[in-house]
Amino acid sequence: MNDSLLDLSEFKILEDIQENENDILIRVEANSNPFHCPHCSRQAKFYRHGSREQVILDLPIRSKRVGLQVNRKRYKCCECGSTFWERLVSIDENRSMTKRLLEFIEQQSMTKTFVEVAESVGVDEKTVRNVFKEYVAFKEREYQFETPKWLGIDEIHIIHKPRLVLTNVERKTIFDIKPNRNKKTVTQRLSEIGDRHYIEYVTMDMWKPCKDAVNTVLPHAKVVIDKFHIVRMANQSLDSIRKSLKANMTDKERRTLMRERSILLKRKYDLNERDSFLLETWLGNIPNLKEAYELKEEFYWIWDADDSEEGRDRYKYWRQRCLTSNSKEAYKDLVRAVDNWHDEIFNYFGKRLTNAYTESINSIIRQVERVGRGYSFEALRAKILFNEKLHKKRKLRFNSSAFSKDILHDAFNWHEVTDRDITGNYGVDFSTLIKKLEKGDL
Repeated sequence: MNDSLLDLSEFKILEDIQENENDILIRVEANSNPFHCPHCSRQAKFYRHGSREQVILDLPIRSKRVGLQVNRKRYKCCECGSTFWERLVSIDENRSMTKRLLEFIEQQSMTKTFVEVAESVGVDEKTVRNVFKEYVAFKEREYQFETPKWLGIDEIHIIHKPRLVLTNVERKTIFDIKPNRNKKTVTQRLSEIGDRHYIEYVTMDMWKPCKDAVNTVLPHAKVVIDKFHIVRMANQSLDSIRKSLKANMTDKERRTLMRERSILLKRKYDLNERDSFLLETWLGNIPNLKEAYELKEEFYWIWDADDSEEGRDRYKYWRQRCLTSNSKEAYKDLVRAVDNWHDEIFNYFGKRLTNAYTESINSIIRQVERVGRGYSFEALRAKILFNEKLHKKRKLRFNSSAFSKDILHDAFNWHEVTDRDITGNYGVDFSTLIKKLEKGDL
């Protein structure tokens, strides 16, 4: 019989292989006898003390599921009198499958649904789910990403639910993804970061439960509200006025104003000559729109300030002008937001940090979800976080002590190695993730 069919050196095939439309059954037994007793650890004499038939699942062959019907022998030790079953090194005893099949299920469950994997190898879906769960738990321990100095917190809707996304803003990597973004989840995840004292800034949107969680677990860190969430509200306020003005326009005017919406929402200095002409025409004919547009532009002007103090002064001026204008009703939510989150918003000027990068990651993750329709959230998260090819790693800093003293004098050994000088893993690199997606490699 051709034992190379299996490519498992510890087994020999006993008789003709049985095969049907879906499955292959191969009867095998171990090639060698045990060398020592597992109870007394002596290289003693053994004698056969019975046997049993056991079916062990193995890798598919020609797209058919494979079962190994093992004639498993039991032995008795002549020294201590203990009995034991022969040890098979290629078998995972807990799963009644070969170790290589277990690895196959781990890898396949990262790219296919649990049902697909279960049907392809001949096990229950629950078995695949449990294998995947253990595999992800192992990966969680294996890949301990470096704690960000600047942590980004945001949300994304994956598989019909909002999820928590944590990023390393400085390194442009994904730090973690969690199944929800409630206060308990945020608090627990932040508490799990052993060296969380290293985190200096946390960028987020205006969501109080998240802020409360950060203040509880990271009281030393400065919270920075993403300025793009704020300026987006200014655009929304302007757009609400544009929509309200349409009621008194002709059909042609309404269609034109709808088409020119993008011009109104752009910064004035980003407009080309044609767009600038159209804008001036509209603003010259509709005073209320002109006032609302100028308020939008002046609000953007706040973020061009050199420092926090100047930014606060500009906001104070803008707020007073806004509350005395005809557009105050449309901008009231924006005013309330800035007043309620004043310190966190103007913390932006400390490092000028934003969550724009996190927002970009969100769109990429959605693309991954589209590519892998049918994934569970756990599979999608694992596919993103634990792909070694996507990780950004830090190399060891130059250390002259690694060289011979004959080459470099001791006086050159100025660098003191710290716990931050060891080789580390920052997480999933954003740019690498994009390249993989564009090539269809994910």
